[in-house]
Amino acid sequence: MAFETLKIAARRELTPDATVLTFDRSFDFVPGQYLTLKRGDVRRSYSICSGPGEPLSVGIRRVEDGAFSDGILRELSEGAEIEVMPPQGRFTCAVEEGAKVLLIAAGSGITPMMSIAKAVLESTSTGEVTLVYGNRDLTHIMFREELDALKDRFLGRLSVIHVLSREPQEIDLANGRIDGEKVRLLAERGLIDMEAEVYLCGPGGMIKSVEGALAELGVARERIHHELFTPEGGFVLPKTRKPTTTEGVPVEVMLDGTRRRFSARGDSETVLEAAARAGLELPYSCAGGMCCTCRAKVVEGTAEMDANYSLEPWELEAGFTLACQARVKDGPLVLDFDAS
Repeated sequence: MAFETLKIAARRELTPDATVLTFDRSFDFVPGQYLTLKRGDVRRSYSICSGPGEPLSVGIRRVEDGAFSDGILRELSEGAEIEVMPPQGRFTCAVEEGAKVLLIAAGSGITPMMSIAKAVLESTSTGEVTLVYGNRDLTHIMFREELDALKDRFLGRLSVIHVLSREPQEIDLANGRIDGEKVRLLAERGLIDMEAEVYLCGPGGMIKSVEGALAELGVARERIHHELFTPEGGFVLPKTRKPTTTEGVPVEVMLDGTRRRFSARGDSETVLEAAARAGLELPYSCAGGMCCTCRAKVVEGTAEMDANYSLEPWELEAGFTLACQARVKDGPLVLDFDAS
């Protein structure tokens, strides 16, 4: 999937460390999808926060000394250009009449939720949304004014519960962090609907805890959808490995209907690294096993992943892998990036 050059049409500061960038033209997208932005050799994925009919926008939270966010938010002003890959992602919501959606987010995990919430509220007359949103304090709530406006506009159809970890609130249930116990208490008090379709977005620890509580409360696994912004315990760092063979292992990939061939240094490098060394650009974004941009199906041979934060169990059973994490175990290795 090729990058396209888009111009920044507008820039809006949301909080001291979060900004919305709006582009001069749009792509077709499904609520919950993300864009991959490219700056030099570095890529990052940012969720689309736009609703139906709105200009294409992404929300970005600045990471201090970050290799990407800190730089682009300092450098990109209105009129600047940046390379953008068309929308991707499977953290999507089927928008239909009568839908009941429970959104649970922390920090910048709100960005895809804004797109989902606006789509359900604006594209239906009966869809209902409950948002449980965690932040450190009021100052750092992204889209706070927009959420207030949506509540006023969709009375009875949108409920927002703010949970703050560092700023005391009068209601004790609204203090602390979002975790499994918090969700159990909200359910006990009837503040969240356990029959709703559930979407979780935030750090891995929150998602793991909340998913466990939802399962105990009887929510079916197929009704729980999540997108990690940070894996629990941080990213798994690749292990330094000695090559198991001095000869290159043949790798063949099917990409956009074309076969390409290169070699990998056994399991001492990932497929993505081997392709880059050979001058071949495979699709990728986060390079951390989280976004699934580099998802491919193993057709021949075997590959072993360092980490997996995004592939579902059925995908693993079907033979899918992530090129950014996959190392050749038995070759030759044949991967199909076009497989669905």
